[in-house]
Amino acid sequence: MSASESIAAQTAVSRTMHALRLHERGGPEQFVYEEAPIPPVGLGDVLIRVYAASITPTELRWPPTWEDRTGRDRRPIIPAHEVAGVITELGYGTAGATVGSAVYALTDWYRDGAAADYVAVEARDVAPIPASLSFVEAAAMPLAGLTAWQALFDHGGLVSGQTILVHGASGGVGSFAVQLAHAAGAHVVATGRAWARQLVTELGADQYIDLEQRAFEEVVGHVDLVLDLVGGDILQRSWAVVKPGGTLVSVVEDPLIAGTGRPEVRSVFFVVVPNRVELVELARRATSGELRPIIGGVVSLANGRTAFEAKHARGIPGKMVLAVRDQPTPDTATE
Repeated sequence: MSASESIAAQTAVSRTMHALRLHERGGPEQFVYEEAPIPPVGLGDVLIRVYAASITPTELRWPPTWEDRTGRDRRPIIPAHEVAGVITELGYGTAGATVGSAVYALTDWYRDGAAADYVAVEARDVAPIPASLSFVEAAAMPLAGLTAWQALFDHGGLVSGQTILVHGASGGVGSFAVQLAHAAGAHVVATGRAWARQLVTELGADQYIDLEQRAFEEVVGHVDLVLDLVGGDILQRSWAVVKPGGTLVSVVEDPLIAGTGRPEVRSVFFVVVPNRVELVELARRATSGELRPIIGGVVSLANGRTAFEAKHARGIPGKMVLAVRDQPTPDTATE
């Protein structure tokens, strides 16, 4: 092998990583832990060395998981769109980012996720991780925290003194929504299963309804805002408990498809979007102790399949996190 061939071979090796990938559509049974190319760093991107990533159990059913924006198949794919790690490389034209910075982010749905050693993310979407948060804690926040924030305030218009009903309050989004609504001065009514009562009450729920024991509409009265994280029959029945002038927000399905609707009630269906400013605010609240991520379990990247299987089985509060590498604190990660 010539010197030039040797250098080329070393470069090729250095541009590979370990990743959790799916080559075929399906569920967790399709996961393969294998070597994959390190993603290219595009215009305005940063390359993040992943320390922790968080999964969403339904993401394997989302069209953007399998297709690019033009509808073309992009398999094999890498899941997990919540990342915490350290910037190792800057793309051309990148501004406001520094190599060596500990950051967290919600990544683009149409690109590979963070269940890997490295992930490329638009620099405008990353926010610094405060030293008070671990990488695992930070990885549990982007999707769940941003979804809750945008549902309550950007779309729901929640203000102090109002009453909110949160369905699915013990999950990743629900646990953040309860805390944020409580901090905003709202009266928080939450629904779920019996096992989650203590946790959700500790997070700030004023009232908890065990759906296995009571129909929520028989208990709750009328509310200003419903945040639905369940869908189906729960969403359809929620129309009846919203005050005239109130709002029904769902991130699962369009409320107008799930029910007949009411002209005096506004409904919103939305998909969360990355937002650096909101991530900075969530981190500030986590640092102050006003907000804490709920982590149902941590598994290694190689065993990532079990994270998806555990959430599909239900009964796991908050988020499941993949520990991709040894976990220093963010402020010592580059030492």
